[in-house]
Amino acid sequence: MEPLSPSEGPGHAPGTFAISGHVCSAPVEEIEIAIRWRDVDNYGHVNNAVYLTYLEECRDRWVRRTLGEDVGFVIVRVAIDFRRELSLEDGSVTVACSGTGYGRSSIRTAETIRAKAGWLAAESESVIVAHDAGSRTSRPITDRERSALDAAIEADRGSVRASGGSRDRT
Repeated sequence: MEPLSPSEGPGHAPGTFAISGHVCSAPVEEIEIAIRWRDVDNYGHVNNAVYLTYLEECRDRWVRRTLGEDVGFVIVRVAIDFRRELSLEDGSVTVACSGTGYGRSSIRTAETIRAKAGWLAAESESVIVAHDAGSRTSRPITDRERSALDAAIEADRGSVRASGGSRDRT
């Protein structure tokens, strides 16, 4: 499957969201996820490990839409800043993912998790690595993948510049 250009596909509805501390006007990928009873721990809030699942769902969609269905990547780093707790009563979350850069075999992303009410619950930065399933090792990012990444990352940078890059630490 050919990668989509940054202006195609789901997740490009008008609106504003914060990602990696910057206000963006056009998300690269954005999904809504219902908070399930099983997501909540004994403290009555969404367990920290569940945040990883929410982030993964959005990041995987961003990778598939940007690079196509037939690419393999593995996560090698995730850093999360928890801003506010989520509970079952919050109903759902909106997760946004954006590409921020890449190297020889790695891609850096930034993600946010927001409550349905709009406030920021968490910010994350992740690194994924292109993976060769046969050799079970990393592989270089192809020229085709680099072109798709350049387009996606530039589209997000443009939306940050257009919004003034203000901080959202709600």
